[in-house]
Amino acid sequence: MDWLKKLIEKHTKDGVLDMEILMKDVNKEFPKYAVPKDQYNTLSETKKKLEQDLSDRDKQLEDLKKIDAEGLEAKIEVLQNENKAAKEKYEADMKELTLTNAIKLAIAGKVHDESIVSGLIDKSKLIVGDDGQIVGLEEQLTSLKESKAFLFKTDDQNNNQQQKPGFKVGNPPQENNNPDINAQISAAFGNTKKG
Repeated sequence: MDWLKKLIEKHTKDGVLDMEILMKDVNKEFPKYAVPKDQYNTLSETKKKLEQDLSDRDKQLEDLKKIDAEGLEAKIEVLQNENKAAKEKYEADMKELTLTNAIKLAIAGKVHDESIVSGLIDKSKLIVGDDGQIVGLEEQLTSLKESKAFLFKTDDQNNNQQQKPGFKVGNPPQENNNPDINAQISAAFGNTKKG
């Protein structure tokens, strides 16, 4: 504010202030010593925002200090173990499903009771190859055929079932080789007409 006092003194003569010249000089000098209102407001808002950001950063740093690093590491390890266990269970379930389906396909129509025979197969000795083939299944089936042959159908039973699927009720249709069958039936029951 010293600059304003100097301007007032400069433009005062004999106790009279020349306002017109003073205002011209004030308008000329004012930008050197003061900031326009809009610029001041912008700077003020920027300052407030920076102070708030600084306060937020301080709070975040304090929060980070409170985090239990060992607890987080333990939680991460627990989650990793759970994911590993879930993956292993999925892979085991898929292997079990693949083996079960392969066994059912291999014995379908060849045994009397598929559930009994499939229960006798030791799945722990079977290996699923990269090409989807089951290694060790044929060997176990051959061994079962030798030791428990009664579980398996013979080739005659397989052929008969292929020729006659299911069962039929009643007599099979026969051709009428005797055109006079009605007469024979009538004669047998004594219903003959004499004409």
